[in-house]
Amino acid sequence: MKAFLTLLLSLVAVSCRAQPARPLSNDQVQTIGRLIYLAETGGHPRELTFWDKLEDFPSLGIGHFIWYTSRRWRYEESFPPLVAYLEAHGVAMPDWTKGVCPWDNKAQFDADLDGPRLTELRRILLSTFALQTQYIMDRRNQALPAMLASLPAGQRDAVQRAFDSLGATPVGAYATIDYVNFKGEGTKPEERYNGQGWGLLQVLQGMRPRSGESANAAFARSCAQVLARRVANAPAGQQQQRERKFLPNWTERCREYGFSSLDQVLACKEHGRCP
Repeated sequence: MKAFLTLLLSLVAVSCRAQPARPLSNDQVQTIGRLIYLAETGGHPRELTFWDKLEDFPSLGIGHFIWYTSRRWRYEESFPPLVAYLEAHGVAMPDWTKGVCPWDNKAQFDADLDGPRLTELRRILLSTFALQTQYIMDRRNQALPAMLASLPAGQRDAVQRAFDSLGATPVGAYATIDYVNFKGEGTKPEERYNGQGWGLLQVLQGMRPRSGESANAAFARSCAQVLARRVANAPAGQQQQRERKFLPNWTERCREYGFSSLDQVLACKEHGRCP
């Protein structure tokens, strides 16, 4: 009981200290949703229901929210909470989306890609872009108190300042919103290789702005370093080989966090016009 009360008081304290990011306009929120959709699906509606050949679970929606089969993994499962979120906002979800993923492997999933279940799910996911974007943004907003509560008191101010500095610009806000969806908060003990995490917390801790450098650029550089470290720490063998194949795309995504405007990020993703 004493340990629980200590944790509860810690969460309350850091929640009171957390400062809200500068409000984003509706247009900026829509752009952020589109950027996440482009990053995860390449802008192809069919890939709203997707099972990568290098992964052991499907990825669904604009944020490629993962859904486990009967086998569990170390990563945060994000599709079941999305289903609950959509239902809480008035979206009728099929009963089969409310439990364990009904496909045991990629072959079964791909065979059903144009079947009634996945066709219906794509229709729902196409019609709920705004709610999915808000779901991701809500997760980012909830991440800060959890990150601060996981740290010793002496380390919290630096993380708070880094988070706030990013929230001061639309691209910085996008970077934290996208990264939490992309690689998690960094607070789960299970999401570690060799004791080192790769979530938003670790990227914020790794920010070391150089003279005249923006917070966005410092975040982008730390992001690339954290993900390269993740791959180096991954279990040798098949897992590390998989992650090495993902790393070039991960690194490019990190680089975009350092751009100066959302329009630059959008032009890069849509047309390949990258600074």
